[in-house]
Amino acid sequence: MAGVTNAPFRDLCRSHGAGLYVSEMISARGMVEGHEKTFRLARFGPTESPRSIQLYGTDPAVMGSAVRRLVNELDAEHVDLNFGCPVRKVTRHGGGAALPWRRRLFGDVVAAAVQAAGEVPVTVKLRIGLDDDHTTHLDAGVIAEQVGAAAVALHARTAEQAYSGRAQWSAIAELKSAVSTIPVLGNGDIWLARDAIRMMSETGCDGVVVGRGCLGRPWLFADLAAAFEGRSADTAPNLGAVVTVMADHARRLCDWHGEVTGIRDMRKHVGWYLQGYPVGPAARRRLVEAHDLEAFVACLSEMDPSITLPPEAVGLPRGHQHGPRPVTVPRDFWVDRDDPTPLGAAADLAASGG
Repeated sequence: MAGVTNAPFRDLCRSHGAGLYVSEMISARGMVEGHEKTFRLARFGPTESPRSIQLYGTDPAVMGSAVRRLVNELDAEHVDLNFGCPVRKVTRHGGGAALPWRRRLFGDVVAAAVQAAGEVPVTVKLRIGLDDDHTTHLDAGVIAEQVGAAAVALHARTAEQAYSGRAQWSAIAELKSAVSTIPVLGNGDIWLARDAIRMMSETGCDGVVVGRGCLGRPWLFADLAAAFEGRSADTAPNLGAVVTVMADHARRLCDWHGEVTGIRDMRKHVGWYLQGYPVGPAARRRLVEAHDLEAFVACLSEMDPSITLPPEAVGLPRGHQHGPRPVTVPRDFWVDRDDPTPLGAAADLAASGG
């Protein structure tokens, strides 16, 4: 969700339904070292509440310092630690989804965040493990619980799977059985509100985390709120409703970034919003080639608002679906799971944004 879940998109999603909307992934080391990009990505909207930051790191000391800075200087009200990233540049140094394999180091990192946060809740996001032969979610979930995490979330895929295939919801049920004193949240293949209801029913999890399912569908959160209240959900708005939201999203991005950067940033969202709608390639091309907000809105106004989403397109997967692919980890990474030694600066990337 790097480059997507910035403050304008979070505010847009919040306008459609209640939820906890987390920032893009922020580097703990980038925060401590004062990197300009990191602070830019960590900005909250002027009325944003709660102020929720997603943080990445592998060194307990750096993590603690970063959390203190987020809480004391940026008034963060929730910190979410991301141990689910499967990207090679992260796992090859032992970070992201690889770190929970080093369970003592993982526990030290989470504990440092919890201690530095004080009364601010710290949650942890996991994957099942690196691959089917190196699973970590049960150990990591219990460790996170023991050191004071407020909740654990599981993306029910391995790092090797990346975003391919089907999420293994049975792993969420396993984690729920292992972790008994804090909420367990499920993530993976929630494309519609009814998917969330089914996940909770099948796994017993306490709530859900939505990632790619909201790409081009911020109204999914209204559907989720309705479904959890027992009301009808899973709307498939006509194109007129979709373009209204697209125009709103574009204006928010332009207000936040400035018009040039805002319209450029909006281009990535066009395909997601129009997924499944029979509008033709020419209309999509005009939108991504629009050079300012006025031109973008003019292109939207040319679309037929009565166009509906074909039934077969409702609930289609969104976003990247790459994988499976081998996971690269550091040399001798498997030798000692209980080695608490930090992995070095290369593992603790200074770059933010995923």
